[in-house]
Amino acid sequence: MILAHLSDLHVRPLGKPAYRVVETNKLLARAVDALLALEPRPDAVVVTGDLTDCGLVEEYELLAAQFARLPMPVHLVLGNHDRREAFLEVFADRAMGRAADGFVGFDVDVAGVRLIGLDTIVPGASFGTLCEARLAHLDAMLAERPETPTLVALHHPPAACGIGHMDRIALVEGADGFAAVIARHAQVERVLAGHHHRPIQSRFAGTILQVAPSIAHQVTLDLAEDAPSAFVMEPAAFLVHTLVDGAIVSHQAYVERYDGPYPFVLDPDYPGMAAD
Repeated sequence: MILAHLSDLHVRPLGKPAYRVVETNKLLARAVDALLALEPRPDAVVVTGDLTDCGLVEEYELLAAQFARLPMPVHLVLGNHDRREAFLEVFADRAMGRAADGFVGFDVDVAGVRLIGLDTIVPGASFGTLCEARLAHLDAMLAERPETPTLVALHHPPAACGIGHMDRIALVEGADGFAAVIARHAQVERVLAGHHHRPIQSRFAGTILQVAPSIAHQVTLDLAEDAPSAFVMEPAAFLVHTLVDGAIVSHQAYVERYDGPYPFVLDPDYPGMAAD
Protein backbone atom coordinates (compact mmCIF):
# COMPACT_ATOMS: atom_id res chain seq x y z
CA MET A 1 0.00 0.00 0.00
CA ILE A 2 1.29 3.44 -0.96
CA LEU A 3 -0.83 6.48 -0.11
CA ALA A 4 0.21 10.02 -1.06
CA HIS A 5 -0.99 12.59 1.48
CA LEU A 6 -1.30 16.18 0.29
CA SER A 7 -2.74 19.09 2.20
CA ASP A 8 -3.68 22.76 2.07
CA LEU A 9 -3.72 23.38 -1.68
CA HIS A 10 -5.54 26.75 -1.49
CA VAL A 11 -6.45 26.74 -5.19
CA ARG A 12 -7.33 30.26 -6.36
CA PRO A 13 -9.15 31.78 -9.34
CA LEU A 14 -6.85 32.05 -12.34
CA GLY A 15 -4.33 34.88 -12.07
CA LYS A 16 -4.91 35.55 -8.37
CA PRO A 17 -2.09 34.36 -6.07
CA ALA A 18 -2.97 33.52 -2.47
CA TYR A 19 -2.17 36.45 -0.17
CA ARG A 20 -0.89 38.21 -3.33
CA VAL A 21 2.27 36.11 -3.02
CA VAL A 22 1.72 32.36 -3.39
CA GLU A 23 1.13 30.86 -6.85
CA THR A 24 -0.90 28.01 -5.41
CA ASN A 25 -2.32 26.81 -8.73
CA LYS A 26 1.16 26.46 -10.21
CA LEU A 27 2.31 24.59 -7.12
CA LEU A 28 -0.65 22.20 -7.35
CA ALA A 29 0.24 21.46 -10.97
CA ARG A 30 3.82 20.74 -9.91
CA ALA A 31 2.60 18.51 -7.08
CA VAL A 32 0.56 16.49 -9.57
CA ASP A 33 3.68 16.22 -11.72
CA ALA A 34 5.59 14.96 -8.67
CA LEU A 35 2.94 12.32 -7.98
CA LEU A 36 3.08 11.14 -11.57
CA ALA A 37 6.87 10.84 -11.31
CA LEU A 38 6.81 8.63 -8.20
CA GLU A 39 7.98 5.05 -8.76
CA PRO A 40 6.11 2.99 -7.87
CA ARG A 41 3.08 5.23 -8.17
CA PRO A 42 0.76 5.57 -5.15
CA ASP A 43 -2.35 3.40 -4.99
CA ALA A 44 -4.36 6.50 -4.01
CA VAL A 45 -4.09 10.11 -2.88
CA VAL A 46 -5.72 11.72 0.14
CA VAL A 47 -5.93 15.50 0.55
CA THR A 48 -6.58 16.74 4.09
CA GLY A 49 -8.47 19.92 3.43
CA ASP A 50 -8.26 23.52 2.31
CA LEU A 51 -8.64 22.28 -1.22
CA THR A 52 -9.46 25.84 -2.27
CA ASP A 53 -8.83 29.28 -0.83
CA CYS A 54 -12.33 30.75 -1.00
CA GLY A 55 -14.60 27.76 -1.61
CA LEU A 56 -15.64 29.02 -5.06
CA VAL A 57 -17.06 26.78 -7.78
CA GLU A 58 -14.39 28.14 -10.13
CA GLU A 59 -11.68 27.00 -7.74
CA TYR A 60 -13.13 23.48 -7.44
CA GLU A 61 -13.31 23.25 -11.24
CA LEU A 62 -9.61 24.11 -11.48
CA LEU A 63 -8.88 21.52 -8.79
CA ALA A 64 -10.87 18.85 -10.63
CA ALA A 65 -8.97 19.56 -13.86
CA GLN A 66 -5.63 18.97 -12.15
CA PHE A 67 -6.72 15.78 -10.40
CA ALA A 68 -8.12 14.45 -13.67
CA ARG A 69 -4.46 14.04 -14.71
CA LEU A 70 -3.94 11.36 -12.06
CA PRO A 71 -4.61 7.68 -12.81
CA MET A 72 -5.26 6.76 -9.18
CA PRO A 73 -8.24 7.60 -6.92
CA VAL A 74 -8.10 10.94 -5.07
CA HIS A 75 -10.00 11.20 -1.76
CA LEU A 76 -10.85 14.69 -0.57
CA VAL A 77 -11.35 16.02 2.97
CA LEU A 78 -12.86 19.48 3.43
CA GLY A 79 -11.07 22.23 5.36
CA ASN A 80 -12.12 25.56 6.81
CA HIS A 81 -11.44 27.38 3.51
CA ASP A 82 -13.83 25.00 1.72
CA ARG A 83 -17.59 25.25 1.25
CA ARG A 84 -19.69 22.08 1.18
CA GLU A 85 -22.27 23.34 -1.32
CA ALA A 86 -19.75 24.57 -3.90
CA PHE A 87 -17.62 21.44 -3.46
CA LEU A 88 -20.61 19.17 -4.11
CA GLU A 89 -21.62 21.22 -7.15
CA VAL A 90 -18.36 20.13 -8.81
CA PHE A 91 -17.73 16.81 -7.03
CA ALA A 92 -21.33 15.59 -6.98
CA ASP A 93 -20.25 11.95 -6.62
CA ARG A 94 -18.72 12.74 -3.21
CA ALA A 95 -22.21 13.30 -1.81
CA MET A 96 -22.53 9.51 -1.85
CA GLY A 97 -19.58 9.18 0.51
CA ARG A 98 -20.13 7.44 3.82
CA ALA A 99 -20.51 10.26 6.34
CA ALA A 100 -22.85 11.42 9.06
CA ASP A 101 -25.99 13.09 7.74
CA GLY A 102 -25.33 16.58 6.40
CA PHE A 103 -21.56 16.17 6.19
CA VAL A 104 -19.03 15.12 3.56
CA GLY A 105 -16.75 12.14 4.14
CA PHE A 106 -15.68 8.77 2.85
CA ASP A 107 -14.82 5.21 3.84
CA VAL A 108 -12.62 3.46 1.27
CA ASP A 109 -10.06 0.69 0.96
CA VAL A 110 -6.57 1.44 -0.33
CA ALA A 111 -4.72 -1.79 -1.10
CA GLY A 112 -5.81 -3.50 2.13
CA VAL A 113 -5.75 -0.41 4.37
CA ARG A 114 -8.98 1.32 5.36
CA LEU A 115 -9.10 5.11 4.92
CA ILE A 116 -11.86 7.14 6.61
CA GLY A 117 -12.33 10.85 5.89
CA LEU A 118 -14.11 13.20 8.31
CA ASP A 119 -15.73 16.61 7.90
CA THR A 120 -14.69 19.02 10.69
CA ILE A 121 -15.64 22.36 9.18
CA VAL A 122 -17.75 25.04 10.82
CA PRO A 123 -19.13 27.38 8.11
CA GLY A 124 -17.52 30.79 8.43
CA ALA A 125 -15.03 29.73 11.13
CA SER A 126 -11.33 28.88 11.04
CA PHE A 127 -11.49 26.34 13.87
CA GLY A 128 -12.94 22.85 13.57
CA THR A 129 -15.43 20.71 15.44
CA LEU A 130 -16.68 17.14 15.68
CA CYS A 131 -20.21 16.96 17.06
CA GLU A 132 -21.73 13.98 18.85
CA ALA A 133 -23.38 12.75 15.63
CA ARG A 134 -20.09 12.66 13.74
CA LEU A 135 -18.26 11.01 16.65
CA ALA A 136 -20.92 8.33 17.04
CA HIS A 137 -20.85 7.68 13.31
CA LEU A 138 -17.06 7.26 13.36
CA ASP A 139 -17.22 5.00 16.42
CA ALA A 140 -19.74 2.74 14.69
CA MET A 141 -17.70 2.56 11.49
CA LEU A 142 -14.51 1.64 13.34
CA ALA A 143 -16.34 -1.06 15.30
CA GLU A 144 -17.31 -2.79 12.04
CA ARG A 145 -13.77 -3.83 11.05
CA PRO A 146 -11.50 -4.06 14.10
CA GLU A 147 -8.91 -6.22 12.32
CA THR A 148 -8.31 -3.88 9.35
CA PRO A 149 -5.42 -1.39 9.61
CA THR A 150 -7.05 2.03 9.41
CA LEU A 151 -6.12 5.64 8.72
CA VAL A 152 -8.49 8.41 9.84
CA ALA A 153 -8.13 11.69 7.94
CA LEU A 154 -9.44 15.11 8.95
CA HIS A 155 -8.41 18.71 8.36
CA HIS A 156 -8.13 20.19 11.86
CA PRO A 157 -5.49 18.54 14.11
CA PRO A 158 -7.04 17.26 17.36
CA ALA A 159 -4.01 18.04 19.57
CA ALA A 160 -1.81 21.05 20.26
CA CYS A 161 1.40 21.55 18.27
CA GLY A 162 2.91 24.48 20.18
CA ILE A 163 2.35 27.14 17.49
CA GLY A 164 -0.04 29.30 19.46
CA HIS A 165 -2.06 30.98 16.71
CA MET A 166 -2.63 27.62 14.98
CA ASP A 167 -3.58 25.77 18.17
CA ARG A 168 -6.28 28.35 18.76
CA ILE A 169 -7.95 27.37 15.46
CA ALA A 170 -7.39 23.61 15.56
CA LEU A 171 -10.10 21.06 16.48
CA VAL A 172 -11.31 23.13 19.40
CA GLU A 173 -14.65 21.34 19.88
CA GLY A 174 -14.92 17.58 20.11
CA ALA A 175 -11.21 16.83 20.40
CA ASP A 176 -11.59 14.93 23.69
CA GLY A 177 -14.48 12.90 22.30
CA PHE A 178 -12.48 12.15 19.16
CA ALA A 179 -9.52 11.00 21.27
CA ALA A 180 -11.82 8.68 23.23
CA VAL A 181 -13.16 7.13 20.02
CA ILE A 182 -9.70 6.61 18.54
CA ALA A 183 -8.39 5.11 21.80
CA ARG A 184 -11.14 2.47 21.68
CA HIS A 185 -10.00 1.17 18.30
CA ALA A 186 -6.47 -0.20 18.25
CA GLN A 187 -6.51 -0.75 14.48
CA VAL A 188 -6.13 3.01 13.84
CA GLU A 189 -2.53 3.26 12.66
CA ARG A 190 -2.50 7.00 12.02
CA VAL A 191 -4.63 10.09 12.35
CA LEU A 192 -3.84 12.20 9.28
CA ALA A 193 -4.41 15.96 9.36
CA GLY A 194 -3.50 19.23 7.68
CA HIS A 195 -4.33 22.87 8.49
CA HIS A 196 -1.01 23.70 10.20
CA HIS A 197 1.06 23.93 6.99
CA ARG A 198 3.97 22.11 8.65
CA PRO A 199 5.16 18.50 9.02
CA ILE A 200 4.27 17.62 12.62
CA GLN A 201 4.10 14.28 14.44
CA SER A 202 2.95 13.46 17.95
CA ARG A 203 1.44 10.66 20.01
CA PHE A 204 -2.34 10.84 20.16
CA ALA A 205 -4.89 8.54 21.80
CA GLY A 206 -2.65 5.48 21.54
CA THR A 207 -1.68 6.09 17.94
CA ILE A 208 0.24 8.68 15.89
CA LEU A 209 -1.05 12.06 14.75
CA GLN A 210 0.62 13.02 11.47
CA VAL A 211 0.12 16.55 10.14
CA ALA A 212 1.14 17.08 6.52
CA PRO A 213 2.96 20.16 5.26
CA SER A 214 1.35 22.25 2.55
CA ILE A 215 2.14 21.80 -1.11
CA ALA A 216 2.11 25.61 -1.21
CA HIS A 217 3.27 27.89 1.63
CA GLN A 218 4.29 26.84 5.15
CA VAL A 219 3.36 28.39 8.50
CA THR A 220 6.36 30.03 10.17
CA LEU A 221 7.94 27.79 12.81
CA ASP A 222 7.66 30.04 15.85
CA LEU A 223 6.85 28.31 19.14
CA ALA A 224 6.28 31.48 21.13
CA GLU A 225 2.77 31.54 22.55
CA ASP A 226 2.16 35.04 21.15
CA ALA A 227 3.87 34.42 17.79
CA PRO A 228 2.29 36.36 14.93
CA SER A 229 0.32 34.54 12.26
CA ALA A 230 2.70 34.39 9.30
CA PHE A 231 3.90 32.12 6.52
CA VAL A 232 7.17 31.39 4.74
CA MET A 233 8.02 29.99 1.33
CA GLU A 234 9.81 26.89 2.58
CA PRO A 235 9.87 23.98 0.11
CA ALA A 236 6.46 22.62 -0.83
CA ALA A 237 6.10 19.04 0.36
CA PHE A 238 3.73 16.13 0.94
CA LEU A 239 3.75 12.81 2.79
CA VAL A 240 3.87 9.26 1.49
CA HIS A 241 2.48 6.54 3.77
CA THR A 242 3.31 2.93 3.00
CA LEU A 243 2.62 -0.44 4.60
CA VAL A 244 5.84 -2.27 5.51
CA ASP A 245 5.73 -5.61 7.35
CA GLY A 246 2.23 -4.82 8.60
CA ALA A 247 3.06 -1.32 9.91
CA ILE A 248 2.46 2.11 8.42
CA VAL A 249 5.69 3.99 7.65
CA SER A 250 5.59 7.67 6.62
CA HIS A 251 8.00 9.62 4.43
CA GLN A 252 8.18 13.27 3.40
CA ALA A 253 8.56 14.05 -0.31
CA TYR A 254 9.13 17.38 -2.03
CA VAL A 255 7.18 18.94 -4.86
CA GLU A 256 10.22 20.45 -6.59
CA ARG A 257 12.92 18.33 -8.17
CA TYR A 258 16.50 18.59 -6.94
CA ASP A 259 19.86 17.38 -8.28
CA GLY A 260 20.35 13.61 -8.27
CA PRO A 261 19.93 10.81 -7.64
CA TYR A 262 23.64 10.08 -7.53
CA PRO A 263 25.01 6.59 -6.84
CA PHE A 264 27.02 6.03 -3.67
CA VAL A 265 30.50 5.27 -5.06
CA LEU A 266 33.52 4.46 -2.92
CA ASP A 267 36.32 6.96 -3.51
CA PRO A 268 39.85 5.52 -3.12
CA ASP A 269 41.19 9.04 -2.43
CA TYR A 270 38.81 9.65 0.49
CA PRO A 271 40.37 8.67 3.88
CA GLY A 272 38.66 5.77 5.60
CA MET A 273 36.89 4.44 2.50
CA ALA A 274 37.99 1.27 0.82
CA ALA A 275 38.18 0.99 -2.96
CA ASP A 276 36.65 -1.89 -4.89
